[in-house]
Amino acid sequence: MSDGFIKKKIESAPMGRRRFLGWSSFFGGSALTASKWGKKLKRPVRSGARTAGAVQEADAKEKIVRTGCPSHNCGGRCLLKVHVADGKIVRIEGDDRPNDTVEDPQLRPCIRGRLYRHRQDHPDRLLYPLKRAGKRGEGKFVRISWDEALDKIAGEMKRIRDAHGNAAIYVPYGTGSYNQINGRQTAQRLMNLFGGSLGFYNSYSWAAISCATPTVYGTNITGNQRQDWLNSKYILMWSWNPAEMRDGTNSDFILRKARERGARIVCLDPRMTLSAVALADEWVPIRPGTDTAMMSAMAQVMITENLYDAAFVRTHCVGFDATQMPPGAEGAESYKDYILGTRDGTPKTPAWAAPICGVPAATIARIAREYATLKPAVLYQGYGMQRRAYGEQVVRAGCVLAALTGNVGLPGGWAGGIALQAPDGGPAWIVFPTGENPVKAQIPSFLWSEAVLRGKDMGPADGVVAADGRDGKLGTNIKMIYAVACNALVNQHANINRSAGILRDESLVEFLVVQDNFLTPTGRFADLLLPACTQFETWGVEDGWKYGDEVLLMPKIVEPPGEAKSDYAICAEIAGRLGFREAYTEGRNERDWVAWSIEYFRKTRFPGIPTLDEFEKSNAGVYSVPVTKPAVAFTDFREDPVGHPLPTPSGRIEIFSKRLFDMGQPDVIPAVPKYIREWESPFGPEARTYPLQVIGHHYLATVHSTLDNVDWLREAWPQRLFISTADAEARGIANGDTVKVFNDRGATLVRCRVTRRIMPGVVALPQGSWWSPGADGVDRRGSVNVLSSERWTPLAFGNAQHTIMAQVAKAEKTETVP
Repeated sequence: MSDGFIKKKIESAPMGRRRFLGWSSFFGGSALTASKWGKKLKRPVRSGARTAGAVQEADAKEKIVRTGCPSHNCGGRCLLKVHVADGKIVRIEGDDRPNDTVEDPQLRPCIRGRLYRHRQDHPDRLLYPLKRAGKRGEGKFVRISWDEALDKIAGEMKRIRDAHGNAAIYVPYGTGSYNQINGRQTAQRLMNLFGGSLGFYNSYSWAAISCATPTVYGTNITGNQRQDWLNSKYILMWSWNPAEMRDGTNSDFILRKARERGARIVCLDPRMTLSAVALADEWVPIRPGTDTAMMSAMAQVMITENLYDAAFVRTHCVGFDATQMPPGAEGAESYKDYILGTRDGTPKTPAWAAPICGVPAATIARIAREYATLKPAVLYQGYGMQRRAYGEQVVRAGCVLAALTGNVGLPGGWAGGIALQAPDGGPAWIVFPTGENPVKAQIPSFLWSEAVLRGKDMGPADGVVAADGRDGKLGTNIKMIYAVACNALVNQHANINRSAGILRDESLVEFLVVQDNFLTPTGRFADLLLPACTQFETWGVEDGWKYGDEVLLMPKIVEPPGEAKSDYAICAEIAGRLGFREAYTEGRNERDWVAWSIEYFRKTRFPGIPTLDEFEKSNAGVYSVPVTKPAVAFTDFREDPVGHPLPTPSGRIEIFSKRLFDMGQPDVIPAVPKYIREWESPFGPEARTYPLQVIGHHYLATVHSTLDNVDWLREAWPQRLFISTADAEARGIANGDTVKVFNDRGATLVRCRVTRRIMPGVVALPQGSWWSPGADGVDRRGSVNVLSSERWTPLAFGNAQHTIMAQVAKAEKTETVP
C-alpha cells in the first residue's frame, strides 16, 4: 500500500473515523473488529451540564460513572464514561458532553483509555504481598501476609536510618499512578514524617527544558493558553507529536482548528509522525541531535536578510550583539558573533547546517523566512530533542528564535521553551501535602544509580544541592529504595544491563520495596512486592496535564482484587507501625483527601468548583472553565520592559546568559545557544561500528511502560523497529523480519517495519516495552533502554537517553522473539 494511498484514505474518511483509521493504516497493525468493542449499549439521556453526571443508570443492571482517566503521565487528562455491571467494568466510552467547542472542548480519551479495562482485569494483576525467594532479578517470590510485609518495611526503615541516616532512604521518580491521592507522593509524606529521605529535583521528561528555559526568560511560565493558537498564522511543530503523546488533552484538536483558520503548520521530526500526517501541511525530516544547527542557520538568514525584529531585540533583549553585552562580559562572544562566525570563522549559514541536520539549505532558508515574516507565529518545542546530549542548547536556541522574530508577548505568538500556561503556570500537578522534608539534600532524578554507587562522594559537580556533608557532599550512598508506581529503576532508566547489575548487588541497595499493579521489570528486583490498587479501585482527583482548565473527579468504581490496597492505605499502615498514623492521615481517608484537594483547587484556581458531594451527585466527572480570552505570556513585558521586567538578572530576555558565562564551561555550557556535536554521533568515530541513530519515541501502545501488557493495544500497535527502506535494503532486511539492534551496552531482538516514513540513518524503537532478557542476556521484546547511555546533560544533569548509536542486523534463525 503506497504512502499516497494511505494519505488519501485518511483524508477521505469521515472526521469521526479519521483518527482510528489513520492509526491502523499508518502502523500496519490489524484493525480492531467491531465485535471486540463489545455489544453496543443503550445510551443514556444527556443532562447538558458542563460539569458532566455521578452515577447514572444505563439499565436495570448497569450503572455509568464518569471519571478521570487513570493517569500514568501520558500527557493528557481525559474523561471516561465507565459502564459497570455486577461489580465489573464492562465498557468504557469517552466524553459525551454536548456543545464541544474550542473554548471548552470535550476531553476525549485516546485508545489507551478506551481499552483500560484490559489492564484493569488483567490475569497477571498482583493480588497479595510477595517476598523474594531467589536472587534479585529472578522474579521468584512467595506469598506473605500484610502484617509480615508491613512489619518488615517498618523494621528496615528504622534499621537503615540508624545505620546510615535518613539520606540513605530514597523514593524515586515514578509516574505510574499520578493523581492527587495515589502515587509516589504518598510515600514521600510517609518519609518526611519519619525524619526525611534523600530528595530529587527535575524529571526524566523535562530536565533540560525546565532548566534551560529560565536561563532565557527567568521563568518556565512562557506559554499562552492553547486557544490562542487560533490567532497564529504559522506553527512550527518542532520535535512535537501531540497526536501520540498528547501534551495536554485536545492539543491536536486545537491545532486542527488553527489550521482550519488558515495557519500553516510545518512538522520537523526524524519520523513522519501521526501528527505530521494528521495536522501538518509539510513534514521536514531532520537528523536527531542537530536541531540547534538548523535553528542557528535560520537565525543567520534572519540577521543577514534583515528579517529579524531589530526594534524588539534592541529594547527587550541582552546579548544579541556587542552593544548589548551585560556588565562583566563586555568582551565576550555575542550571539551575533557566533551566528556570523566572527570569532570562530564559521558563519552558521544554511549551507553549513544542511550536511549536519540533513535538511536542504534551501528548505532551511525558506522556513526561516516563513517564520520571520508570517507573524504571529509559534515555534513549539517538543521534549524528545531535549532528552539528548547537550539538550539545553536546543531549548535556548528555540527561545532565541522566538525573541529574534518578536513573537514574545504577542497574541498568536509563542515565547518557546517549556511553555507552562500563562498566567499562573496552569495545572497544579500534585497538591497532596507531603510536608517538609527534613533531609534537604537533593540529587538530579536521573542520577539515582550514581547515588547508589558513590553517593557519599557526590557533590555539587554531580548536581547535588543543599547537602550538609563535607564539601557539600551527600556523605552516604542510597541503601533503601521505596519505589511506588515506578518502573524507572530498570525498564525506563538508561543502560538497563548496568542498572540491573547495580540492583542485583545486595551490598549496594540493602532493601528494595516495589509497590505496583504488576510484576514489572523493576518489580523483579524487589525484596518485597506490594499489590496496589488501580485508580478505578480507590478515590482520586486530577486537574489538567500542563494545559487545561478543568478538574476531574475519580471516584472509587470497583473493589480491588485479592488483597490489593491503595498507595495511601499502605503508607498509612506503615505509619501506624512507626507510631505516627494520626499525623499521617490527619483523620482522613482517601475520599476525605479528595474533598481536601477540591477545597484547595477552590482557593487557588477554581473558585466555582462544586463540593465533593455535589460533584459526586452530578456524575459530571469534570468541572471545566471555558477559555474565552486566552492568556498570553509576557504581554506586560512586551508593552513596558522597564516597568514590567522579566525575573532574569538583567530584567530582559537573555540571549546571552551571564550566569552560564560565569560557570566557565564554554565548550559544553556556552553563554549563547550553540550547536555542539553529541558524544555519540553519526559524525564521530563510533559511527564506523554503530552507524545508525536510535530514537525511543512515545507510542500509542503504551504510556511509558504502562499498558505494555494490554493485548489489544499490542495487536493494534505491535512493538516494531521502524527502519528506512534504504537502510533495510543495505542490510538485506525485509519488512517483518526479526532483527538484532545492538551496541556496546546491550542488544535486543524485535521485528521490523520497513518504511519510507523515517529518515535514512535513523531507526525508531518505541520506548516502554518491558525488558525480557533470554539466557544469553539479549532482550526479546524490543526494550530500547538496553541501548541507551547513563550519561547526563551538562547543565540540568538530565537524561540524554535519545542519544544512541547502534547497528541493526538480520537476526540469526536461532534468535527468535515471542
